[in-house]
Amino acid sequence: MKSRLSIILFLAGLTALFIIQNVATVEIQFLFWSTQMPRSILMFLLLAIGIAIGWFLHSHFRHLKKVRNKD
Repeated sequence: MKSRLSIILFLAGLTALFIIQNVATVEIQFLFWSTQMPRSILMFLLLAIGIAIGWFLHSHFRHLKKVRNKD
């Protein structure tokens, strides 16, 4: 139990350190719009989008495998 709590606290500390070091504002341009946001939020959003895409693709391929096995 103590080791799990230690790992969680260590990861939370690393996350806080990452956010503190990446507060610089960056401008993002895509097609006809642009916006500004802190670099740490941009990286978090990109990570979340990547995880969501990976999860959907994994579910899709698992579904295709089940459909092919039924035939």
